[in-house]
Amino acid sequence: MVDRTPHHVAIIMDGNGRWAAARGLPRTAGHAAGEEALFNIVHGALEAGVKWLTVFTFSTENWSRSDDEVAFLMGFKEDLLTRRRDELHDLGVRVLFLGDRDDPRVSDRLRKRIREAEELTVDDTEMTMVFAFNYGSRHEIARAARAIALEAAAGDLDPGSVDEATVADRLGIPEMPDPDLVIRTSGEQRISNYLLWQTAYSEFIFTDTLWPDFRTEHLLECIEEYQARDRRYGGVDT
Repeated sequence: MVDRTPHHVAIIMDGNGRWAAARGLPRTAGHAAGEEALFNIVHGALEAGVKWLTVFTFSTENWSRSDDEVAFLMGFKEDLLTRRRDELHDLGVRVLFLGDRDDPRVSDRLRKRIREAEELTVDDTEMTMVFAFNYGSRHEIARAARAIALEAAAGDLDPGSVDEATVADRLGIPEMPDPDLVIRTSGEQRISNYLLWQTAYSEFIFTDTLWPDFRTEHLLECIEEYQARDRRYGGVDT
């Protein structure tokens, strides 16, 4: 029997601000509430047999938000890694970060916490969890193109040999498999510069549930819908 469990689930965690506004709370309260949802989904993904889970935690465009909100998000991520990395390690979850951590706007303390979480969990094998942080897909693809151009200019790469695999090998995490399923919460129906290269043949599910309210039962409903679909990769109906 074919295993229809998605190997890799990617999530755009959207709706924190609207969740907070509906309760008369500041936007930062919505981000804090999203932590419970995130770790509930980590447990749910493990139970479902998902092997890769990628979550969009901060985009390159999010720097345009208010200084107070950006400062909260940076501090919150540092605090979350400090408090929860041991829990992830105990669950057997390997932690990786995808995005520009060398951006000077990212503090040295946060970079240190990122490095510590990756080093602590490097040998964990139950699931790999990717935090897309300070991430934008166009930026990622542009960096891959720049790397290819530099290698070609140095004579280390034949331009005529450049193909899809050449680009994929120079993306942020080359070993990351393409997502089988992409979920976006809050009812918005767009990709928002998220994993543009990797989601060429992903299945997409858009749910009206705001991220702080998203739980394992919602994840399982999405997986069930995914399992009912026929993935043809450009082929014909089966």
